[in-house]
Amino acid sequence: MDGGDWGKEKLALLLIIVLAILAITSLLMAFVYYCYIRYKVSKRRKALKKGNEEEGQDNGGGEGIPVVSERGMQLFTYKQLQLATGGFGKANIVGHGSFGSVYRGVLPDGRKIAVKLMDRPGKQGEEEFKMEVELLTRLRSPYLLGLIGYCSDSCHRLLVYDFMANGGLHEHLYPTSGTCGGISKLDWETRMRIAFEAARGLEYLHEHVSPPVIHRDFKSSNILLDRNFHAKVSDFGLAKLGPEKIGGHVSTRVLGTQGYVAPEYALTGHLTTKSDVYSYGVVLLELLTGRVPVDMKRPTGEGVLVSWALPRLTDREKVVQIMDPALEGQYSMKDAVQVAAIAAMCVQPEADYRPLMADVVQSLVPLVKQKPIARHVGSSSGGQTPKLHGTPGPTE
Repeated sequence: MDGGDWGKEKLALLLIIVLAILAITSLLMAFVYYCYIRYKVSKRRKALKKGNEEEGQDNGGGEGIPVVSERGMQLFTYKQLQLATGGFGKANIVGHGSFGSVYRGVLPDGRKIAVKLMDRPGKQGEEEFKMEVELLTRLRSPYLLGLIGYCSDSCHRLLVYDFMANGGLHEHLYPTSGTCGGISKLDWETRMRIAFEAARGLEYLHEHVSPPVIHRDFKSSNILLDRNFHAKVSDFGLAKLGPEKIGGHVSTRVLGTQGYVAPEYALTGHLTTKSDVYSYGVVLLELLTGRVPVDMKRPTGEGVLVSWALPRLTDREKVVQIMDPALEGQYSMKDAVQVAAIAAMCVQPEADYRPLMADVVQSLVPLVKQKPIARHVGSSSGGQTPKLHGTPGPTE
């Protein structure tokens, strides 16, 4: 090998070494840059997290403001609702439903809320939670209790509603304490407005939603009253989607509250919107008589409200005998007979003889002395009939 060849080999080797050093240097620089970027990102995330925590502390929520879901519902954390309700203290319990206990609370922005905490474990409780969320994210009516949001952290299931200052109708019909000494202070005019607005709630569910929604647990304790005693229908945990075709039914387990369940549903498990009409008729009888649906402490023949009242509802003289004594002198006989006739039609043993809720609403219009809430059947679909696709099916 001559000197010229040796020189070329040395030059080539040197070039290879230089290129290798450059490649390694480039890799090292890229790695350092990558680490720098990761550090900056990590630092930025920590700053954002700290900022959110500070904001949450400022708001009193502990974890910042609730996230808003794609359906417009606020998604709360369990900690936020725990703080809002004073740790779910007994002093803040305002009621109990089929789902669980209900607590009053206050959000960081000062808004008053009612928080329903699921205390029914297992599949049934989970189904009730899902049903209520699914329905109330789609339904919009001034006669239904609005859902603000919910929490599904880990094993916790909670629903958050607007707070209704006067609680349930049941507690005003049958007060157990206070200065009224067990006598209801609800006057005739207020009772008629409540009956009308509750009817409007069921009318919306039955006739302005496709497929119709059957409440299945309509009762006086599920009619909530705001500060001005306007009524909203609540508690949709047992609700079912009704049949698409007129005159059809869905077959399901018999659930509901004793005294309010329609006889054909109790016997066969066949559920229709007319099952709700029966339950509404029972509530109307409560408003008329001031009696609970079932009270076996009463004399023989008077323990079941419907059985006792029905034969008397179409007799003018007997209607006077069943009226709530607390209403003395507040109503005209003509109005009392009219309401009794509506109730009689609603609690007919045969479902086919019961009216539609739209007919009930129209019958009550002349009896409502104060101007009712403006007619509105608006929905999330811009006033059109909501389509409840994706909601749990009509059979169990």
